[in-house]
Amino acid sequence: MSLRVIFMGTPDFAVPTLSEIVGQGHEVVAAYTRAPAPGGRRGLELVQSPVHRAAEGFGIPVLSPKTLKTPEAQAEFAGFDADVAVVVAYGLLLPQAVLDAAHLGCLNLHGSLLPRWRGAAPIQRAIMSGDAETGVMVMKMEAGLDTGPVGMVEKIAITQDMTASVLHDRMMRVGADLMVRALGALERGSLQFREQAAEGVTYAAKITKEECHIDFAQPAKAVHDHIRGLAPFPGAFALVNGQRLKVLKAQVAQGSGTPGTLIGEDLTIACREGAVRLLEVQPAGKSAMSAADYLRGAKLAPGTAFS
Repeated sequence: MSLRVIFMGTPDFAVPTLSEIVGQGHEVVAAYTRAPAPGGRRGLELVQSPVHRAAEGFGIPVLSPKTLKTPEAQAEFAGFDADVAVVVAYGLLLPQAVLDAAHLGCLNLHGSLLPRWRGAAPIQRAIMSGDAETGVMVMKMEAGLDTGPVGMVEKIAITQDMTASVLHDRMMRVGADLMVRALGALERGSLQFREQAAEGVTYAAKITKEECHIDFAQPAKAVHDHIRGLAPFPGAFALVNGQRLKVLKAQVAQGSGTPGTLIGEDLTIACREGAVRLLEVQPAGKSAMSAADYLRGAKLAPGTAFS
């Protein structure tokens, strides 16, 4: 026995879940994803989403409506007669008519320990805030923003130097396994949901360009968490000699001085408390490089200001 599944997702984060669902023998009757967007060289060609490409490889029909709010889009969705919809970083809001169309509801894979970090950027926000733990959850979707009851959870430790990229890839694998286990329980009628706690609600707002700017007036740990939470994309940055320098990897270091000044020959920069040592950087218009390679070209003297 298998479930009739509508899969809804867009980025590479969602692809392992789709692959696992197919591999477990469920019938994926349709894949919903964002429409192809301009990309490639000079942005002159339309590039399909990772889910679009993966679904076509499995022979799954792909749909890319601009909205699900029209009666036509909702009728088309209901016409697939799905048992369940699985949503992983889809990108469009699901109106109530869509939430109600699948017989067993819509399950969402969310990258946090709800109710902490509801919203768009839970992976980055958890690291930027210095959280020691996060996780993935399978929740039943409601009209509210990540407010639905939780069916399954898998916790993940955030180690001291873990970046958003590493955590993303870890969640991607753990989440795919968690979702297929949840579908198996749903199929057996044993998936139990519990309401989220009313306390501890936080929101993971979308990352803005402005907040990617590093503030060395913060303690070294906070600066380090900020850098690794934004690595590699969109990337934290500082300005040095009027030039933008993206920081991809750093570590907390010993030292003190005026916040934002270079206090050593190894790209160690003073913070309000302690210092951070930059390990991997990307100057504007260039590829990523080690701090040592950057310094060979930049030739920065101690006391140089990073702002």
